[in-house]
Amino acid sequence: MAASGAGDPREAKSKQAPFAQRIDPSRDKLSPAQLHFMRQVQLAQWQKTLPQRRTRNILTGLGIGAVVLAIYGYTFYSVSQERFLDELEDEAKAARARALARASGP
Repeated sequence: MAASGAGDPREAKSKQAPFAQRIDPSRDKLSPAQLHFMRQVQLAQWQKTLPQRRTRNILTGLGIGAVVLAIYGYTFYSVSQERFLDELEDEAKAARARALARASGP
């Protein structure tokens, strides 16, 4: 059995912890020490999330770069295919002209 001071986990669920209140520094009168503490806490939170943000930014940049390179590569590929088709059309015209020349002149 648990000690009387340990507390029951079921009791912990029923008790609610107090929530932090949002404070607007422009409206609420805060002392310089309170403002300094707020800045320190905000800086600590920002530094805590910085590595995750940096990783996400790098992955996003690499993803966008990959898409740009894929579009660029596909553009080059499609242009080279168009030239190939133009060459085929020129050869087909020349073959038709030769066929007409053979058919018209015995």
